[in-house]
Amino acid sequence: MGKSIAIRDGVSLFDTDCPGRRPARASPRSGRRKLANEQRGSAVTNQQDVDVTITGRAVPGSDRILTPEAVAFLAGLHRRFGARRDELIALRVARQAELDAGAVLDFLPETAHVRDADWRVAPPAPGLVDRRVEITGPTDRKMTINALNSGAKVWLADFEDAITPTWENVISGQVNLVDALDRTIDFGTPDGRSYALGDDPATIVVRPRGWHLDEKHLHVDGQPVAGALVDFGLYFFHCARRQLDAGRGPYFYLPKLESHREARLWNDIFVWAQRERGIAQGTIRATVLIETIPAAFEMDEILYELREHSAGLNAGRWDYLFSIIKKHRNRGTDFVLPDRNSVTMTAPFMQAYCELLVRTCHRRGAHAIGGMAAFIPSRRDDQVNATALARVREDKTREATIGFDGSWVAHPDLVPLCREVFDGFLADAPHQLDRTRDDVTVDAAALLDVRSAGGQVTEAGLRNNVSAALQYLAAWLGGLGAVAIFNLMEDAATAEIARSQVWQWVHNDVVLADGRPVTRNLVEQVIDEETATIAAARGPAFDAAGYAAARDLLVEVSLADEFVEFLTLPAYARMS
Repeated sequence: MGKSIAIRDGVSLFDTDCPGRRPARASPRSGRRKLANEQRGSAVTNQQDVDVTITGRAVPGSDRILTPEAVAFLAGLHRRFGARRDELIALRVARQAELDAGAVLDFLPETAHVRDADWRVAPPAPGLVDRRVEITGPTDRKMTINALNSGAKVWLADFEDAITPTWENVISGQVNLVDALDRTIDFGTPDGRSYALGDDPATIVVRPRGWHLDEKHLHVDGQPVAGALVDFGLYFFHCARRQLDAGRGPYFYLPKLESHREARLWNDIFVWAQRERGIAQGTIRATVLIETIPAAFEMDEILYELREHSAGLNAGRWDYLFSIIKKHRNRGTDFVLPDRNSVTMTAPFMQAYCELLVRTCHRRGAHAIGGMAAFIPSRRDDQVNATALARVREDKTREATIGFDGSWVAHPDLVPLCREVFDGFLADAPHQLDRTRDDVTVDAAALLDVRSAGGQVTEAGLRNNVSAALQYLAAWLGGLGAVAIFNLMEDAATAEIARSQVWQWVHNDVVLADGRPVTRNLVEQVIDEETATIAAARGPAFDAAGYAAARDLLVEVSLADEFVEFLTLPAYARMS
């Protein structure tokens, strides 16, 4: 095919004449296309007729990831599926308008035949049969090694909530996954510590970005490519064969789906990708995070759409609560939640959600995976550890008792505890799929009974939300998407619930337990006070400019008249 070559520092990222490299196959719709990598500060040739443009700076190893063939594969994904993704985002907007007008979420009458029929998903794939402990985290080099060596059965390699999607993070994460599968990955620290891959690494399951976020650094035909397609496409192109050679397969976690139509789009993407790369249909497996309230009413349908490629469903806490607030943001106090840390999975509406998920999955032969244990063990306070670990044990015991087949942890130190709990329930069995939970009956009212959470809105809860969001946003804007705050691993999902609660309390005239109304002035006062507290605690290390930017962003996403759909949208727009 014809080529456009971009040069930066003497390195050609699109040299189709490299020995042993096949030229990219032209898209059947576009004929002989040209590719260009238009990097800032680089010279680009043949810019006429360029329809793939990459504007990110060079990242070490990007020449191995952004090959002509791989970028052509991304272009094919975008041209075939980008418009459908846009249509589905528009359907989200239309559905929100219906909810704002008073519509009530319910199980879909038009898909009752799917819920009533007798069908099952594909059997568990190699490496996904036993999932009793899964660890999550970003794809930086150290985390990649530590997660794979943690003793967990699965590592959720996260390109979504746990990273800031800078171009460097996106591409270096792909480099790290390739190196991990090639067993060439290592990492050293200035003090002489070294990290290398062990003999029995966890199964890699990649979580791409949600449908809502574009990749601003990669354009096809003048349009940004969906971040989800970039993350999925690069990993599948480079690592599907590598995983198959290791006896596993290319596996994915799909975030923030709001309908079975969005699951159908992913299934069509999987079918196309496998055909393009000559991989057997059904090799890809995907676990869907049921972390939006609309998706909770379409669990059967989502499994059905993905049934040849399905690996189950996951129950996530923070994004689910965030979605409940977001979808009912204009519905008054019926959907107002108390302090976020007081809304546990034992709240009746959360218990209903979990039990419905387990019943739905096991009826269809799919794994049900529990939620996150976000505690980060303290190296200095044994009492904090003892109290928190007791709560983690209680939570994992609850999940195993309900029938979950495994659960998530955020830190390697929690892997043994989680495994011990599930070992006690599973013994020699790899899962609990035989527990079909036919005793469970959940209706729409149970899923929507937010008032059953009880609890209060307190000044301490407001301050916790503000402080956690401030610290997280400052880190996110600085390029770090997973942050230990108050001994908890905070990511975009927890920041979303924190800032959305503040918005909800202000816009619904909520009164604190001490009788004071939550007003814009009060929130801005708390923001200033919490910023001062953070500055005093950090001393010379306090980044005044970074926190000023975080403050502006927090005010935008928690106090604006119109609710901001995702805080990562204005945050990403602030980044180069």
